[in-house]
Amino acid sequence: MAEDGLDKLMYSFVVEDVLKGFFINVPPGYVACIYDLGRGVLKKIYKPGLHLKIPFWQRATLFNTQTLEYDIGKRYNPERPELLGDQPITASTQDGKKITIEGTILLRLDPEQIPEIWQSIGQNFVEKIVRPTIQSRLRMIGAKYDFKEIATTKRAEVEIDARQELERILYPRGIFIENVLLKEIY
Repeated sequence: MAEDGLDKLMYSFVVEDVLKGFFINVPPGYVACIYDLGRGVLKKIYKPGLHLKIPFWQRATLFNTQTLEYDIGKRYNPERPELLGDQPITASTQDGKKITIEGTILLRLDPEQIPEIWQSIGQNFVEKIVRPTIQSRLRMIGAKYDFKEIATTKRAEVEIDARQELERILYPRGIFIENVLLKEIY
């Protein structure tokens, strides 16, 4: 009887480790990229569904292609830089006033460019590319307006300028900026 239990345990390990190694299950809203030990990151992406791969030779990584919220606010925890977001961004306005910007940036990855992103930047593209670009561009946009314009009369224009500037930098790297939404400027 003890052998029966051991056999079942061994069988479950074989099924779990070996058979699951043949398949990639890609859920909706994600794509998978394959790292092949012989060829590196493959250019092909795997869309939602069940796909085959070579166990032990190929490793699959899932990437979220849904709209992501990059939240700029006080709730962001800088001790977890892998999270999408940032602390409020300080900038100087055209009239020399210090401001603090809070908001949300809606972004998503271009599925067709994910192999290139993974190959050239890595999985931590938020820390390497997104966060520094957003900080820099929002500070630059803040300097183009005076405080009254940013806070009230030209707020929509500021959002549009910020979106266009972020798109200019991030789109060639495979990151779409869907919208920039300013919450608070003080």
